[in-house]
Amino acid sequence: MGTAVNDERIAEASPRFKARITGVFYLLTILTGIFAQGYVSGRLVVDGDAAATATNILSHKSLFQLGFTVYLIEMACQVAMTALFYGLLKPAGKSVSLVAAFLSLTGCVIKTVSRLFYIAPLFVLGGAHYLSVFSPEQLQALALLFLRVNDQGAVIALVFFGFYALLAGYLIIRSTFLPRILGVLGIFGGVGWLSFLYPPLAYRLFPYILVLGLLGAGAKIVWLLVFGVNEQRWKEQASAAG
Repeated sequence: MGTAVNDERIAEASPRFKARITGVFYLLTILTGIFAQGYVSGRLVVDGDAAATATNILSHKSLFQLGFTVYLIEMACQVAMTALFYGLLKPAGKSVSLVAAFLSLTGCVIKTVSRLFYIAPLFVLGGAHYLSVFSPEQLQALALLFLRVNDQGAVIALVFFGFYALLAGYLIIRSTFLPRILGVLGIFGGVGWLSFLYPPLAYRLFPYILVLGLLGAGAKIVWLLVFGVNEQRWKEQASAAG
């Protein structure tokens, strides 16, 4: 009897629990991304200066490698967050939630593959004998080129994340178990990421795009961690959709 009661309580708590776990992975995705991109890359990569960038990488190899590791952790967290959000938003629209999840996972794959170009400068600048046919200046230029390709891959991924944010925002607005303002903020953030369809405009507006994106993400993270979802409404909508 006692076991049955405990199992029932766990089942009842599961939507809120899943929402909070989603919030944890969402937070980890944001924090690891800020560290790897804002701190590591921002500190070591000098835009347009191949020699300075190469010197920074060789002088801080451990930090550069740590950046690669954190990038991978970021993507693992985002994959987990995407899967959890799919289950959380499914009652608001199963097909739309599935499409949104595939869009996000596509962005994750693109961004993960692009990280091969991030780590490539360590091999280019590593002093291997088969690279002696290139001058130091050529190797430095090649290393910076790989980092630029890495950045371009991340930009492409942002477009897919933008489409994902639009659909997720739509589902939140349709849902009865999350505040609609979170969906509205998510849509605004998605529109911002979609501006990377035309990078010159996106880079010009980037400070505003970043603020919109972080505002929407921060609001969702706080709500998921503190409140989760309205379990009764989630179950009612899930039953109606079932």
